[in-house]
Amino acid sequence: METKPSLRYAWYVVGVLLLAYISSFIDRQILSLLVKPIKASFGITDMQMGILMGLSFAVLYTLVGIPIGLMADRMNRKRIISWGILVWSIMTVFCGIAGSYSLFFLARVGVGIGEAALSPAAYSIISDYFPKKKLAMALSVYNMGIYLGSGLSILIGAALRTMIGKENVVLPLIGEVFSWQMIFFYIGLPGILLVFLVQTIKEPKRVEFESVKETAEISGFKEIMAYFKENSRTFMYLNFSMAFMSLATYAGVYWIPTMLNRVHGWADTKAGVTFGLLITVFSTLGVITGGRYADYLTKKGIVQAKMLSGFRGMIAAICCTVGLVITDINVGIYFIAGYCFFSSFPFGSATAAIQEIAPNKMRAIFSAFFLFVVNIIGLGFGPLIVGFLNDSIFNDPNQIHYSIFIAQVIGCSLSALCLYLGLKPFIKSVDYLKKYLAVSNQN
Repeated sequence: METKPSLRYAWYVVGVLLLAYISSFIDRQILSLLVKPIKASFGITDMQMGILMGLSFAVLYTLVGIPIGLMADRMNRKRIISWGILVWSIMTVFCGIAGSYSLFFLARVGVGIGEAALSPAAYSIISDYFPKKKLAMALSVYNMGIYLGSGLSILIGAALRTMIGKENVVLPLIGEVFSWQMIFFYIGLPGILLVFLVQTIKEPKRVEFESVKETAEISGFKEIMAYFKENSRTFMYLNFSMAFMSLATYAGVYWIPTMLNRVHGWADTKAGVTFGLLITVFSTLGVITGGRYADYLTKKGIVQAKMLSGFRGMIAAICCTVGLVITDINVGIYFIAGYCFFSSFPFGSATAAIQEIAPNKMRAIFSAFFLFVVNIIGLGFGPLIVGFLNDSIFNDPNQIHYSIFIAQVIGCSLSALCLYLGLKPFIKSVDYLKKYLAVSNQN
């Protein structure tokens, strides 16, 4: 009789995909520590910087993710991930030679196209390696990459800026580039090695939860839309809850180092190292704790455990946003650490929730749609809203802490509301999937 692969090997697969996710977030979010030199080099405003940090990346990242999700439900997922890593690594290097704002924008678009290949395929692969009762924890470990990558991007960026210095650099065949652009060579080129590491994992058989029966079914567009229609409330509440959470989080991740510099007079290196450590430690602990808590609630028989875990985390995160506007930053930093911890609760559990209510043959496309909503709202507008508030509402770059505070309170509150409203529809969707699979097995 066929058996599922061992959990030890399954965790190895998660480890490889985690390294890829960390790499993608280092490449994606290194800009958070480069606000000042990029603005000086290209002569741009906070709002233009917000577009560069978020919208430039998010537009094609989200649009390309949909067809890639369809491909991942039909084709070799390992191969899709490998091509994605290669593309985003090369485009990160191109960021290091872009001589204008427009070219830099296009290079960031290319990074987004490459990174769109990773998560839909990775979610689907991980779901085929783990039973449902362990899936939240597995996806929480994978989603550690968001916070490890975000934190390491700031820490690595701070170290590289110190090592490289501030003088422009002349490269063979390329010519003169800004000193900060050298960072993109250091973080982009090693990513190519990950392509070879991904070749060491096996493409798993596609199976439904708690089953060893392989499925080779492929869904048509009409079937996908019909399934979505029957579960639209659940999918939309899940997607928008994470989108608003991401909006709040990206507003902080991209702008808090700048806030520490502008408002509290911290040196760039101190701001980067401190905030990088907060994300690396507390956000990583938060996503793991949220996943473990969701698995704990699942074992107690709570069907909507994954959404409930996220909801409770977001309520606590709202309380922690006060740290942004406390005058004494030595006190405020503890609240910022708390926000990093609690705001990351939903990410592992919510991505697992998507897998729990979608049949195997639709997991990647619904994951891609999830990432489309999350990133077009969260990544596309989180950094942008802060820049807009700075430039157009407060008209004062030194009021940036209020801009971040507004973005985070609104984002977290809307996220908590969506998670709460989605609790009952989620139960119905779990039941619907059981009936759907029962009918499918009879045909």
